[in-house]
Amino acid sequence: MSDLLPATETAASARTANRTRHTKALPVEPKSVTWNPTPAQLRQFAEAMPNARVTEFGNVNVATRVVSRSKLSTFIATDNKQQHSDQTMTRAEFDRIAALQNDYIRGQDMLVVEGYIGNDPKFRVAARLIIEKANANIAAMQSILYYPATPEELESFQPAVTVIYTPNLKAEGYPDERLIAVDLENYVTRVFNSDYFGESKKGGLRMWNKLVYERGGLALHSGCKVIPVGNEKKVALIVGLSGTGKTTTTFTKQNNSSPVQDDFCALMPGGKVYATENGCFAKTFGLNPNDEPTIYYACASEHAYLENVSQADSGKVDYFDTSYTPNGRAVIRMADIAGAADAGEISKVDFLLILNRNENIIPAVAKLEGPLAAAYFMLGETKGTSAGGAAEAGKSLRVPGTNPFFPLLHAYQGNRMLELMKQSPMDVYLLNTGRIGGDDKDDRSKKVKIQHSSALVKAIAEGTIKWEKDPDFGYLVATEVPGIDDADYLQPRKMYERQGRADEYRQLVEKYNKDRREYLRKWPGLAKEIVEAI
Repeated sequence: MSDLLPATETAASARTANRTRHTKALPVEPKSVTWNPTPAQLRQFAEAMPNARVTEFGNVNVATRVVSRSKLSTFIATDNKQQHSDQTMTRAEFDRIAALQNDYIRGQDMLVVEGYIGNDPKFRVAARLIIEKANANIAAMQSILYYPATPEELESFQPAVTVIYTPNLKAEGYPDERLIAVDLENYVTRVFNSDYFGESKKGGLRMWNKLVYERGGLALHSGCKVIPVGNEKKVALIVGLSGTGKTTTTFTKQNNSSPVQDDFCALMPGGKVYATENGCFAKTFGLNPNDEPTIYYACASEHAYLENVSQADSGKVDYFDTSYTPNGRAVIRMADIAGAADAGEISKVDFLLILNRNENIIPAVAKLEGPLAAAYFMLGETKGTSAGGAAEAGKSLRVPGTNPFFPLLHAYQGNRMLELMKQSPMDVYLLNTGRIGGDDKDDRSKKVKIQHSSALVKAIAEGTIKWEKDPDFGYLVATEVPGIDDADYLQPRKMYERQGRADEYRQLVEKYNKDRREYLRKWPGLAKEIVEAI
């Protein structure tokens, strides 16, 4: 993996020289290329977009045609589809669509943005985005998330992963005429007809998933935070699907905790954690300064870029208006995140939180031990949100590792996680960020609020929870948690019994256990001890 990339050059003559040198190295031949434009240039290009507006905060807000990831339009290029769990296309078909995209780019003005995925000198990956200038906001957002390099490193820069992105070129014959074509062999992703920034971000990180696995680790769709406890600093990883509370849990303060990463981390043998991004792609729905002050004020920075956030003609934003989409987003800089910590200072992880946005019998917290922890990691249960598109929103989902971007066989995730936990034991917890006892239309149910989750994370870090074994699921449930006075959040079985719903509870237990066993058996190659843990 190359660890070299160019930084933005300030002198016009240097930019001209580098443009001449690097144009020969591009895998495409654009009409024109602007190499590594400065933040000021990117801002100028983005403001010129017809669908861009300046907000009350002085930052740019863009309304896109596509408002979420296009999972059904994502294909891995291979002639050995049995080596992948997700949908594939043939190598010949990839070559065909690559040629179509290359022809289109010959008539387009393009931007090139280069940077690192990760900031550890021993574990950083050089990445390049090639994007239509007409969609400069994507280049600006990606430039924030890449870690920078020195001008000297520019001289020998070679990308390890590349995303070639044409938001305005349709892919005829594919779902919604959109396509994300993933060439794992050459570490190239080609994106067609989506102007949603997430496809750029995930294009690089999907490739990075494969590189981490090849180096003996596992890429986790995970936030990371450091929580002071006395003279110690507890390191927590928080895995969960987009929109299930991963970012909120990462940035909510316990004991003046410090966020490290928002979305992806590498977990390596020995428990070592590596970072990926120099910022955060935060979901903005319901954002307010009382519940999520860290994210709120970072989104108010003039350097942030908003995407699909409701905005009045006056420039005032409304994070609660979902009339266009509930999947409003913002890219914010780590420099604007108060109290952020550097992953390079972390020695090893102490505990892992698996988020599960459930609405019935999953407690607000449960402790998972041994292979059962790997099993629940593999189950990846939650409720889908708007981040995954309309096909997933509100539906019960199972996504192995809660990682929709792992490009190999999903059994590899569960097996690798079990290996890593055996090599470097960590405590693992299931955290329900949804409701207990029913959906929001059931007045007998109770919502797990941000304050509840925060109290649970604090108690986990401090080791102040008292546990007992649950007879139905085999995990440990809490009998006492400082800051949680309502026992219904801790032991749903007793809540259902008190409400005269014991039969409903037993039926749900039987259904969950049956469905989970069947789900784990469907993944060829998954370790026997994981399959038999449920």
